[in-house]
Amino acid sequence: MNAHGIGRAILMSSGETPDNGVHGLGAANTDCEAICSAAGGRLAWMCNFDPVCPETLRERMADLKSRGAVGVGEVMINQWMDSEFLEALFASAEELDLPVICHMSPELGVSYGVCDRAGLPLLEQTLRRHPNLKYIGHSQVFWLEISADCPQSGAAARNGYGHGPVKAGGTLERLFAFCPNLYGDLSAYSAFCAITRDTEYGISFLERFQDRLMFATDMTNRRNVPPLERFLDNAAEEGKLSAAAYEKICRGNAQKLFGLICE
Repeated sequence: MNAHGIGRAILMSSGETPDNGVHGLGAANTDCEAICSAAGGRLAWMCNFDPVCPETLRERMADLKSRGAVGVGEVMINQWMDSEFLEALFASAEELDLPVICHMSPELGVSYGVCDRAGLPLLEQTLRRHPNLKYIGHSQVFWLEISADCPQSGAAARNGYGHGPVKAGGTLERLFAFCPNLYGDLSAYSAFCAITRDTEYGISFLERFQDRLMFATDMTNRRNVPPLERFLDNAAEEGKLSAAAYEKICRGNAQKLFGLICE
């Protein structure tokens, strides 16, 4: 954080138990809570849930919010987005005003994450069914949909990274335009590829949706430069990205969405 000028950051949880079997990733809610407590205000944390007992989910979520959780995620459960459990999760998060971030999978049994079909119809259904839910898009399956000619079939193709010019009129362009409760997480190589594969389109996308995009790292090491860091810095310094958009994407939007205070 110090090396990259990051004032505050948010840890993502893998679930309610230390090892919930989801891809061997992350730390449980109690671990994230303890880490943030010891970090002197530099870190906030999101809570997460094991895919059990949807009837008690709201109560469990409310308890974690009372303990300081600022959102829900990264949700990595390999179920279709309209499953009973995930529907309960989205409804509870909407009621409790907790933003949700999901990793996505192209189908059941492929890698990890919440499943949707090509064109993200279940995500659109979720956004419209829960208009006050603050959903943060993330991962390859999500960001590949920035182009209108993204793969329509094949798990490997839909779970890959985009290359070459973006064809305007893609699913993400439409969803961001018509679903004001959709936000975008600009982290890792999925977002990096989406924005930089066609820099002219990428800059225009950042400008157009500057109020709902947020820089992030998705890193747990000090060795690598966050993928979009240099691109955003250079674009702002060269006057290609407006100062207003740069400030919102790098700082302001996350502060507003998660209620963070950063000196």
